[in-house]
Amino acid sequence: MPDRDTTRINEKIRVAEVRVIDDEGGQVGILKIEDALKLAVEKGLDLVEVAPEASPPVCRILDYSKYKYELAQKAKAAKKGQKQITIREIKFRPKIAEHDYATKKGHVTRFLMHKDKVKVTIMFRGREVTHPELGRAILARLTRELEPVGTVEQRPNLDGRNMTMVLGPSKEVISGEITEFEPLDFSAEIAAAQAEADAEAFARSIAASAPPPRPAAVAPPAEIVEEVAIEGDGSVEPEVAEAVVDEVVEVVAEVVPEAPAETPEAS
Repeated sequence: MPDRDTTRINEKIRVAEVRVIDDEGGQVGILKIEDALKLAVEKGLDLVEVAPEASPPVCRILDYSKYKYELAQKAKAAKKGQKQITIREIKFRPKIAEHDYATKKGHVTRFLMHKDKVKVTIMFRGREVTHPELGRAILARLTRELEPVGTVEQRPNLDGRNMTMVLGPSKEVISGEITEFEPLDFSAEIAAAQAEADAEAFARSIAASAPPPRPAAVAPPAEIVEEVAIEGDGSVEPEVAEAVVDEVVEVVAEVVPEAPAETPEAS
């Protein structure tokens, strides 16, 4: 719906006096509204109020239809000189398939080549929101693969269950230096890095689940050995030898755990 024209002309000007400017831009002076209207009619033109806030209001004698056309042309030229910015949006999932990722990356590339900004959104569902690193990895990969044609204007930001990032066309795209672009593909490199990380995680899990090594047998304490009474001929008294053996057995039992009994195999 076009804007309503609020400019007052001719009989719509309801004030006692006006300051008049003629059709050649000359100052006529302050006239009563009746005299100003009469002067405009004599010239075959309109009396147009151009400064209603002045005291008294300023009116010009001119062709109002031509005046409106000139104003419209000026407004059109000013609008044409303005740069219109369009923001597109592409949505990803944190566990997106490789084929879907490539398709959406192509859409982002096309928008950037048209010099549009792109809002990239990662949508989390359920417990996926507890792993924001998955969304950051997708955005980091997309930024890297589109680096020649896109620049990050808004860094990844997690808001509720959505993570967003804004990409804008690069200077080379805006200037026209890049007119065609084939997106880069780091899927093989990323797959290799993921496989290496999975292998390291598996090795750590195996090491964590392995049983601890059994401790080595401990020799009897020196104090116990020294208590052994040796006769002049090198023999040990039976009572002393039995006490020493009992103490050694107790010490070894405390240090070395008892091995589990073997279950007999079924015949």
